Amino acid sequence: MPAIVVVGAQWGDEGKGKAADQLGQRANMVVKFNGGNNAGHTVKVGGDTFALHLVPTGILAKDCIALIGNGVVVDPEALFSELDTLQSRGVDTSNLRVAATAHVITSYHRLFDGIVEKALGDKRIGTTGRGIGPTYEAKVARNSVRIQDIFHPDVLRERVEAGVFQKNLVLRGLGLDEISVDEVVAELSSYADRLRPMVVDGPLLVNQALDAGKTVVFEGGQATMLDIDHGTYPYVTSSNGTAGGACTGAGVGPTRIDRVVAVIKAYTTRVGEGPFPTELDGEEGEWLRKAGGEYGVTTGRPRRTGWYDAVVARYAARVNGVTDFVMTKLDVLTGLEKIPVCVAYDVNGTRVDEVPADAADFAVAKPIYEYANGWTEDISGARTFADLPKNAQKYVRWLEEISGARFSIIGVGADRDAVIVIHDLVEE
Repeated sequence: MPAIVVVGAQWGDEGKGKAADQLGQRANMVVKFNGGNNAGHTVKVGGDTFALHLVPTGILAKDCIALIGNGVVVDPEALFSELDTLQSRGVDTSNLRVAATAHVITSYHRLFDGIVEKALGDKRIGTTGRGIGPTYEAKVARNSVRIQDIFHPDVLRERVEAGVFQKNLVLRGLGLDEISVDEVVAELSSYADRLRPMVVDGPLLVNQALDAGKTVVFEGGQATMLDIDHGTYPYVTSSNGTAGGACTGAGVGPTRIDRVVAVIKAYTTRVGEGPFPTELDGEEGEWLRKAGGEYGVTTGRPRRTGWYDAVVARYAARVNGVTDFVMTKLDVLTGLEKIPVCVAYDVNGTRVDEVPADAADFAVAKPIYEYANGWTEDISGARTFADLPKNAQKYVRWLEEISGARFSIIGVGADRDAVIVIHDLVEE
């Protein structure tokens, strides 16, 4: 049985939650490998909608282990709030596991996230303000708290003292109240009893599942173009949301991965600051936003909208080693007479067919469009590729041809079963 990595091919919000949920229904384990509660995956089951943030989508599947991997940063308060909400709605959360080596988002990380964004002013990154970046920063600086530290009072105090030392120097210089080590230690210690039954050796658990021939889905947060190394730096997240992040963020070797699935919308969206070549302004962009319901799951912020960018798709296929694309929201485009598709960029008068390595070039890239004929038929009930109108079929096949990998699943609605499966990603 396969090990399948699910990543976003654009700037996030592509529908990874739905794709991971669909695969998770047939998986033995779903592992979230990066990010934190700054990401939101929406899953619709019948008439119910679940917005998941820290908890992997596998929590909604019967007899599936949902593991928060070591590459995730965990806010215990947010985790327990999410679990309480799920439990109140009848979801069994007893299969949740948390890697002992995952790092902890503290109150002072959230505090500094807000301070830094405010100080940056017009040059702000556009973070969610949930402390994700400062926690990853502390991780790399080796003065962070890990989940396992919460169970060892002396270690916990030592780690918190190391974490707040420099921050208190900054707060003192700003004339703000300093962070109390005692208060932070007391807060984190209060989570110990509830956390303890969930905490495991994450990499060992995942590798044992693979050794036993189990199907494991690795669920990525954010997306390729928000990856700290491969995204539109500095307007990126603080972790690796590309397929390589699944290996480091879950503790498995690259030879264990069988399939890399990249989720991509039939158009493009982005939240936060940074370049976005196909971005639409005015009425056209607002129409696409409303038609697609493009508002953030975690923040509620309206998303920036634009047409499909095949240059970004090819880039995602390359840096992730994509074997399959899952296209979402094809139904949103119903009713358009012509559908623009960006096939290349104009960079200072020169045609460029790949994402420029130089950020300054990407910042001024203008889309070069070609056009597909649209369709007017309602496609929400389509369940086979042949059910789609001819022009919708041609649109999908054209995008497949210019995007760098096959399109294996097509989303035609928000519900779990509103999909067309062209290739079975588990059995093939």
